[in-house]
Amino acid sequence: MLLLGLVGCAGASSEPSAASNPSWQEAKARTQAMELEIANLFPQNKVAKVDQGATGLLFNCSDSSVNWKGATTVTLNAGTEPEPLVREVEAKYQDSRFDIETRTAPAGHYEVGLVSPDTAEIYLIAAGWDPYTIRIASGSECFPWPEGEYMGGDF
Repeated sequence: MLLLGLVGCAGASSEPSAASNPSWQEAKARTQAMELEIANLFPQNKVAKVDQGATGLLFNCSDSSVNWKGATTVTLNAGTEPEPLVREVEAKYQDSRFDIETRTAPAGHYEVGLVSPDTAEIYLIAAGWDPYTIRIASGSECFPWPEGEYMGGDF
């Protein structure tokens, strides 16, 4: 989550798109569906389990819009190294609706970012905090939020 907070909405529109004006529930559902799409790319014979967070948090995109941030953790079978699988995801999303950004994180692991060029939608795929895990951290497109409405808590 911290990394998503740092990445924020850089380079993307912080206003809800004209074509889409989702509720927070719709934005969350779309984003979680994409997390699972990514998780399902990993060979099933290398995956022990997939744990999708039931809730996430809202973050400001602008004065009048927010986005939903959540995460899914893929636990790999013992001995399965995450980096080759992360690189496979990168290859599968070449020439997709996402721009691809990569880096070696300060902790030394390889990260792939699938970043919408049009919205704040983003998916960061990298080795998880625990051994033999991959974390898919996500951020939805921005959507309107009523002025004065409380954003705290879990969504």
